[in-house]
Amino acid sequence: MTEATHLDGNAAAGALSELFAVDVTAAIARCAGCGQTGVFADTRLYVNAPGLVARCVGCDGVILRVVTTPTDTYLDLRGLTYLKLPNE
Repeated sequence: MTEATHLDGNAAAGALSELFAVDVTAAIARCAGCGQTGVFADTRLYVNAPGLVARCVGCDGVILRVVTTPTDTYLDLRGLTYLKLPNE
């Protein structure tokens, strides 16, 4: 049995709730690399890095990075063409 190297995108809920007023894990994301569209919670989330790294399940491209330092939080969404958030 191999040890899992990633979690699903739901594991980013805590970190992303500090940045967004809505639940981003329920948002629809479109990968800039391969064009796959799906719920952010379905992404592969890697936490054994200096921050969070979410990868597309279709092409394994990086779609989101979140790094928090003592003074700032860096959010890199360049791997997404869009993140569709539902209106409440």
